[in-house]
Amino acid sequence: MAEPRTPERLLPADGTRSAGVRWALRSWLLVAAMWTRATMAYRASFFLMLAASLAATSLDFVVLLLMFQHTDRLGGWSLAELGFLYGTSGLCLGLANLFVGSVDALGDRIRTGTLDTMLIRPAPALAQLCAERFSLRRLGRPLQAAAVLVWSLTVLPVHWTADRLLLVPLLLVCGTVIFSAVYIGGATLQFWWGEARELQNSLTYGGATLIHYPPTIFAKELVAGVVFGVPLAFVNWLPALRILDRPDPLGLPTAFQYASPIAAALCVLAAAAAWRAGLRAYRGTGN
Repeated sequence: MAEPRTPERLLPADGTRSAGVRWALRSWLLVAAMWTRATMAYRASFFLMLAASLAATSLDFVVLLLMFQHTDRLGGWSLAELGFLYGTSGLCLGLANLFVGSVDALGDRIRTGTLDTMLIRPAPALAQLCAERFSLRRLGRPLQAAAVLVWSLTVLPVHWTADRLLLVPLLLVCGTVIFSAVYIGGATLQFWWGEARELQNSLTYGGATLIHYPPTIFAKELVAGVVFGVPLAFVNWLPALRILDRPDPLGLPTAFQYASPIAAALCVLAAAAAWRAGLRAYRGTGN
């Protein structure tokens, strides 16, 4: 059986953790650049696929617009406020999908034995997986979500204070990290359960759809689940309560509205631990 390389064996010569992170980022950039050059060799096809992606992802917001043809509030939230939730969740999910979305093909590589090829290359396997088949057409979702977010910010009657201004870019960065960690953590389940991709999709795409809508329309048990379970509430729900001056349906301390960086760090640690455990459990496909 082929013994996979552990993350420690893939570190550069100086062996420091920071050097390993830099090497992983460089490996990701090299693989992504390779796939980008391949994609741009057929530019007409690329722009057509990008336009199709923009159109397809816009349908989600069209549903919201149709809802508001029959009401002016949903759970006490206006269309502009839902646009803020939609834009932030869609932008964070879209960027995470762009950067690490290819990791969901891990199960296919395990079944076909091609993961072994990545493990013997002088580059971190996770970076290679995340950049595999990198495609700029995935920009369709974040571009469309960013347009909705900009529109909502221009029409929302928000009293902008320093902390509210800081929370917007902070939640976008932390939300992208949280979704990226969920992508990776969900994908690692495929080391033990080959059909875990659908579970991963339910947490990423399903989770993003959940937080498109205000927390006031859901049961408190569900809201608590995305705060203390899979912490998707830290992507936009909790920061939005402060930005939009909304009451917390769970009555949590105000500190939770500023805790997205802590939630993102914990998600990264959990995803890293799951990836290491998966690599140690994997024993290759043999000769």
